[in-house]
Amino acid sequence: MDKLIVHGGATLRGSINISGSKNASLPILAASLLTAEPCIIRRVPDVSDTNYMIQILSAMGADVERSSGTVRITCADISDVAPYELVRRMRASICVMGPLLARKGRAVVSLPGGCVIGDRPVDLHLRGLEALGAKVEFEGGNIILTARDGLRGAEIDLCGTHGPTVLGTDNVMMAATLAEGITVIESAAAEPEVIDLADFLNAMGAKITGAGTRRIVIEGVRELRGVEHTVIPDRIEAGTFMAAAALAGDEVKLRRVCREHLKAITAAIEQSGHRVEFNEAGNTCTVFRGETFHGVDLVTAPYPGYPTDMQAQMTALLATTPGISVIKDTIFPQRFMHCAELKRMGADIKIDHGTAVVRGVAQLSAAPVMASDLRASAALVLAALTAKGDTEISRLYHIDRGYEHIDEKLLMLGAEVERVKD
Repeated sequence: MDKLIVHGGATLRGSINISGSKNASLPILAASLLTAEPCIIRRVPDVSDTNYMIQILSAMGADVERSSGTVRITCADISDVAPYELVRRMRASICVMGPLLARKGRAVVSLPGGCVIGDRPVDLHLRGLEALGAKVEFEGGNIILTARDGLRGAEIDLCGTHGPTVLGTDNVMMAATLAEGITVIESAAAEPEVIDLADFLNAMGAKITGAGTRRIVIEGVRELRGVEHTVIPDRIEAGTFMAAAALAGDEVKLRRVCREHLKAITAAIEQSGHRVEFNEAGNTCTVFRGETFHGVDLVTAPYPGYPTDMQAQMTALLATTPGISVIKDTIFPQRFMHCAELKRMGADIKIDHGTAVVRGVAQLSAAPVMASDLRASAALVLAALTAKGDTEISRLYHIDRGYEHIDEKLLMLGAEVERVKD
């Protein structure tokens, strides 16, 4: 098992490329199940989550070739069963359910694992697919969906307790592309990753309008075709490196970003006293560490609000920002496990019912810390960049789920990090 050793004190400067979006790649890879023709998907990040998805598709009979960020998938003859041993490793594997059901009329998918940040139920996914005509049964830890007579369009409200469901929207949208008639998804997720999936499906021949709004309309078609597609940039990776630059940088340039997707993150970075400049095209930004810093109040919210996936990284930045910051996570109120590890490094953080009150300290001190989930691990890496001494971060497999070669990118910016065997 790998761990990362971060030697604190180095100043970040230079430029890196941001990878393709993990959270867009996963449903797009799954959507290749909707056609027997080859699909070519570019800028798929080399992270363990996409690797698991590719393994799942291969185990179901897909012919998959991968080279330098490009994945070619042909799902000519596929099984309707997604194997437990692979599905249990990654919660996002649940998004094979919709396309498999639409294509085969049956889908057997294990109840997923791979997440410790709170209850993330699949009931909204199932409610949506049931509305399209699927029969849902549970047996031996599996979800068994059948639609012997095909799926039919319906009006579906996907609003959950903590707002819209991104993967639920993806699943229902994919299933509805081959359903008879028109499907209307109300309270749909509006994230850029949903738009990217809709663009991929429309290129395949689907008829989807409204992606990026709370109301998506899908007119079912008889079949879909193969297509080539380039995945959007990863806004959470971009945000993470923006926070790293604000925390420990001088002048850091990030290429292959999307300004529109980063508005809430950019605003938070700027409110804390740092400067972000985009080029005219909005695909490159430069982050300048500020001279005077301020505490900020943040509340996570569905897109276009501040993303829960950037809550931990911003907490790490604010841990050494003078003043008091208040961070409330309305999406996953339990998502503060990184705070206990930051406190081991000297951070002053109090947690109360989904809200963190952070009092900035002058400097953190190195300590052995342990990652508990993907974004928590990124927060620990950020905190270690300016901590006094050498910080050892164990359970590095969490960060490898969603960050492509993060240690190599940090080295390119001048950080002193090394990956070693635990």
